[in-house]
Amino acid sequence: MRILSEVLQAPDPINMEAFFSRLPVIYNIVIFSIHGYFGQADVLGLPDTGGQVVYILDQVRALEEELLSRIKQQGLNVKPQILVVTRLIPDAKGNKCNQEMEPIVNTMHSHILRVPFNTEKGVLGPWVSRFDIYPYLERFSQDATAKILEIMERKPDLIIGNYTDGNLVASLVANKLGVTQGTIAHALEKTKYEDSDVKWRDLDSKYHFSCQFTADMIAMNAADFIITSTYQEIAGSKNRTGQYESHVSFTMPGLYRVASCIDVFDPKFNIASPGADQSVYFPSMEKPKRFAKFQPAIEELLFSKEENQEHIGFLADRKKPIMFSMARLDTVKNITGLTEWFGKNKRLRKLANLVIVGGFFDFTKSKDREEISEIKKMHFLIEKYQLKGQMRWIAAQTDRYRNGELYRCIADSKGVFVQPALYEAFGLTVIEAMNCGLPTFATNQGGPAEIIVDGVSGFHIDPNNGDESSNKIADFFEKCKGDSSYWSRVSQGGLNRINECYTWKIYANKVLDMGSVYGFWRRMNKERKQAKQRYIDILYNLLFKKMAKNLAVPSEESRQPVTPSKTRESQQPVASERHDSAATPAPLEDHKDPLARNGEGKQLMGIQKVEYTRLPRTPCVCHWFCLCISSAIVVYALLKLYGMFN
Repeated sequence: MRILSEVLQAPDPINMEAFFSRLPVIYNIVIFSIHGYFGQADVLGLPDTGGQVVYILDQVRALEEELLSRIKQQGLNVKPQILVVTRLIPDAKGNKCNQEMEPIVNTMHSHILRVPFNTEKGVLGPWVSRFDIYPYLERFSQDATAKILEIMERKPDLIIGNYTDGNLVASLVANKLGVTQGTIAHALEKTKYEDSDVKWRDLDSKYHFSCQFTADMIAMNAADFIITSTYQEIAGSKNRTGQYESHVSFTMPGLYRVASCIDVFDPKFNIASPGADQSVYFPSMEKPKRFAKFQPAIEELLFSKEENQEHIGFLADRKKPIMFSMARLDTVKNITGLTEWFGKNKRLRKLANLVIVGGFFDFTKSKDREEISEIKKMHFLIEKYQLKGQMRWIAAQTDRYRNGELYRCIADSKGVFVQPALYEAFGLTVIEAMNCGLPTFATNQGGPAEIIVDGVSGFHIDPNNGDESSNKIADFFEKCKGDSSYWSRVSQGGLNRINECYTWKIYANKVLDMGSVYGFWRRMNKERKQAKQRYIDILYNLLFKKMAKNLAVPSEESRQPVTPSKTRESQQPVASERHDSAATPAPLEDHKDPLARNGEGKQLMGIQKVEYTRLPRTPCVCHWFCLCISSAIVVYALLKLYGMFN
């Protein structure tokens, strides 16, 4: 009551947050993360499966712990529920991604719920790339909604989406249930690929950016609040455009022009930086806590001279410190770039060994287009620069406990961690390495530039200037040779930075406060929210669904008959199987597009529709009828909005 009195007398952000944090309004949370293999073991390093999985599992544990603490403080007898909703993959082998429900380890009230991709021919069996996933999302959202209500026996209090697919589905489900929604982009692809909006035609057959950018636009506008890890993610830096800033206005020639998508100064943007599980990632100096059982296997992994399916290459001089990196073999992660820096820099090769963890050795084992290309490039670079004897390439490691000990073994060699990504939205591996006391060199493009204070808690490197970056790493090793305490000072600086700003407890407290505050504003601004949602619905139904329906993806077999849903929407076929580029895609829903007539442009929510070059435009009476109806709806919505603002 004292806090309420202070809020009423002199409201300010600190008192408002303190007040809402005490209100018992959030107990049931749903988190969407759809693409890739979402599991707790034996999945890291598989296609489209990396830091996001680790992020969400740690996020769930932190949120549950904070919820239980608040419930105890409020004196209530309530059990919270957290569901992580992802895709069930029937063909998954060696992990639990083909099981519907799975309790989350080290939690009491949190589970993974897996829902399959249902098509008119049955359940889709194989993994699907995150770039090809869009035809299945609408039906998935309907099936997921039904399962969530069945398991929770009530509507959730908060829905959080992750990445483009999870954010779009979160928007659909939150709108249907009338629930507060937050989104986490992790990495908006638009900033990863230069001029990807202008050159979308050249890239669309591979990445389907027409669908992805439209889905991002819908989700970020539908969200009640947006969670980011750094300021750069929102508004960028002096030299680089921010992820969300790149969506303020852009043009995809021949498709549409976005006049105003998002305001980067909108108060819906919030910074909540994640941490790393400090029971797994802790400093190498804490000897009693270390996982000694993994050390013999790690010794073999790093220094055995025999090649096998887990490692190739060898380290002839094991006394040299190790330059270590661990990431997926994606173009953006730039692991092949780091390998080339090392190969070219003779001074660095004399001072240190290189150890890379990531991907497969045999490209035929990968289904990911980018990974196949990067695997081939890695083999080429190893041969070109004759790196055997100075480099060890280790296949992707999925055991996070062993990975934690691997970081510490690298620290024992007085080595460093290098994160050379062309762009990194945040950088969980940077946080993990710093937690383990490893001096860290990380890209200056994205979140790591905020995590690290250059020269104090680590070092920034320019991924676009390999010579400068490799020389900076070589300078560090030379300085350590001359000053034995220098390595320890940088290591301690990294640990201090982590404990000040990057822990899961700080994160969980911020996110639950966001859910409470923005849930309140959602109810206070209900009419404005509904007006905006009408525009978003037009975008989704007349633009995104048409593109998703016509998305051409490789053919896959479906299996297991699916029980038809009782709703009208779900009776329409979702893309029934994956097609090659010559095939006719299966329809999502038989919508006629009144905007797609002879390339004539229409203005809609600041989005200029120019033409649909890939979509059928056969004129008929139905087209004209739908055009009249949709035009009337748009005019009505504009008049309502005009009247509301006046």
